[in-house]
Amino acid sequence: MMPAITLALAGITHSNLKGHLLSDGNEAAAILICAPSPGPRDRLVVRQAILVPHDACPLRKPDALVWPGSYIEDAIDIADPEALVIILLHSHPGGWLQFSDVDDESDRRVIPGLFQAFGDRHGSAIMTPEGAIRARLYSCDMGMRAVDLVTIAGDDIVYWWNDGIENAVPQGRVLPFTGSMTQELGRLSAAVIGVSGTGSIGAEVVARLGFASVTLVDPDKIEKKNLNRILNSTSVDAARSRLKVEMFSQAIAGHRGDGVAVSVADTLGTREAIEAVGQCDVIFCCVDSKEGRQYADLIASAFVIPLFDVGVTIPTFLDGGNVAIADVSGRIDYVQPGGSTLADRSVYTQESLRAEYLQRTDPNAFRAELEAGYIKGILEEAPSVITLNMRAASAMMNEFIARAYPFRQEANRNYARVAFSLAACDEDHFSEDDFERGDNALLGRGAAEPLLGLPLFRRPRKDAA
Repeated sequence: MMPAITLALAGITHSNLKGHLLSDGNEAAAILICAPSPGPRDRLVVRQAILVPHDACPLRKPDALVWPGSYIEDAIDIADPEALVIILLHSHPGGWLQFSDVDDESDRRVIPGLFQAFGDRHGSAIMTPEGAIRARLYSCDMGMRAVDLVTIAGDDIVYWWNDGIENAVPQGRVLPFTGSMTQELGRLSAAVIGVSGTGSIGAEVVARLGFASVTLVDPDKIEKKNLNRILNSTSVDAARSRLKVEMFSQAIAGHRGDGVAVSVADTLGTREAIEAVGQCDVIFCCVDSKEGRQYADLIASAFVIPLFDVGVTIPTFLDGGNVAIADVSGRIDYVQPGGSTLADRSVYTQESLRAEYLQRTDPNAFRAELEAGYIKGILEEAPSVITLNMRAASAMMNEFIARAYPFRQEANRNYARVAFSLAACDEDHFSEDDFERGDNALLGRGAAEPLLGLPLFRRPRKDAA
């Protein structure tokens, strides 16, 4: 069963919390300020963590904690203007992943004070030494519901399931490439942006790995020239100019049943597509546009979703007046929320975004700039590339498995980017630390208006009655 309530944290936020809460064997406290993702899914993302200083607590023991209410007042001041959700978090250094009677009594005393200030939902949580988090949410009448899933998107992607806790101990990590992995993926959702060359392969793998929900985003229709590289497409689809997402949704239904695939026949630069992707647990970006990658990048930050981006290139050069292949290469980037973004890694730049805009809106100006040498790296269409697409899409999906179900002999942090060259029979990888991380004001923004902080996506105001 898919989770009814999910709490998502960036890996960097989780690391800071763990370092603070479990530093010396005594209990410690922090406050999470959480924003909602787009509905209808109930998915909260941590926007900010307030660490309560150890020396501000009158009492700190391995099994007891008293901390000042002034920090809760600070949290209210931050959360109230946007009606965000406050979760009071403390550690259980002994490893007991269960709320104690003392925890219950503390909530009965403190949580009503939050409701008196604002809001209709707040909660509490505990963390144990392995970094596991268990959380619960209260309504105004103090009715309580458990948070079904806590996700951590860092160097590794970790899932802490509430129903996976037995005798106050969380279940261990699921082994990769097993039926247990399929079973867990059957409770998660994935978004595939672009359902063409690499995207159709990625979507096929996502569906057959067993994800419970697969959101497909692509505005284009199938053409005859696509048939040599889009899985499941047929000549009938091309003759009918069928939408790619419609065709692929039907293909998924053929082996998974109805209700698994969700089709969004539009670009990612629309409110509908952003809201649909913002509800997912993981994003696979398989577009060939800089603008599409930019939106995927922003969504991953705002909604704290791990992002995998794939790209392939076949650059050419003139050799004695003849066109020759310079390389056959691919790239897979893993973007963890709060880490270096695709923008930080120059996967897209303001110049490349402008080039695309010119190409789309003013082809004559685009050609003039191209001839003048201002725009570089625009590639001609290379339709017979299914073997390269297969290689790249498979690498992208294995990268996800390596993060969620670790099997590498080295730390996943060393593989923020993987690049391969078929021409050179070479593969290289780059660490998260190889990229300079810029400021990210979008991290954990959630569904706050305007969406993604862009006026373009502000929700239209309803006309006055």
